Amino acid sequence: MYKKKPYMTIALIVINTLVFILLEFIGDTEDASFMISHGGMYPPDILEHMQIWRFFTSMFVHFGFLHLLNNMVLLGAAGVIVEDAMGHIAFMVLYLLSGIAGSVLSFAGMIKTDDYAVAAGASGAIFGLIGALVWIVIANKGQYKDLTKKGMIFMIILMLAYGFSTNGVDNFGHVGGLAAGFVISIVYYRKKRYN
Repeated sequence: MYKKKPYMTIALIVINTLVFILLEFIGDTEDASFMISHGGMYPPDILEHMQIWRFFTSMFVHFGFLHLLNNMVLLGAAGVIVEDAMGHIAFMVLYLLSGIAGSVLSFAGMIKTDDYAVAAGASGAIFGLIGALVWIVIANKGQYKDLTKKGMIFMIILMLAYGFSTNGVDNFGHVGGLAAGFVISIVYYRKKRYN
């Protein structure tokens, strides 16, 4: 069904899982202070100490096993399709830039609302993959493999609705990743080249 082996998707799942296991071994991944000290994105550290690397590292740390599991299942499901459609390098560029965009918008949202929290997880990058899938479906006249435009829109609405109705969900990060993934895929996805 897929022409390309999902090497990058597998690598990302392995990296996220290994980071989680390591952090669980040395501490508590559900503790906010521990997560800040191990790469979580926390606005005061960026504002006061210019630790902008947290926009990147926060994509690879997760709050507990269920957070990791949920994100890795979504990464596996969406990543296989996007990597096959776009190629390995474009997929990785899209994933990382979407994750960073999600972190940056999350940061901006917390600054605007003056409501600081520790942000962590791959969901901004994963929403970037969802945004890419939307463009891929649009570029293929409303259907790509088993994906349809209506189905993608419905899925996004459900995911965002869940986020906005649940406490502790980083909606700014999700929206930032989604928008970035959509825009980046317009640049990188070429139907004739990859299909």
